Amino acid sequence: MNDVGDDAETTARLGVLRLEHRDLDAAIAALADGGSSDQLQLMRLKKRKLRLRDEIASIEDDMIPDIIA
Repeated sequence: MNDVGDDAETTARLGVLRLEHRDLDAAIAALADGGSSDQLQLMRLKKRKLRLRDEIASIEDDMIPDIIA
């Protein structure tokens, strides 16, 4: 059972994760556009971005109440 404090914390955490996801997207684009891109670093950033996306999706799923029809 989430109370108001937990909802605010969860919403704040979700905002931070979304911001980090956007930042990683910009970093990946900048690294890919650079002439001598570091493929290993690029792969690590992409993996981190995917983990963030999964964490964001999990938090969003937890925020939606389960309704049994």
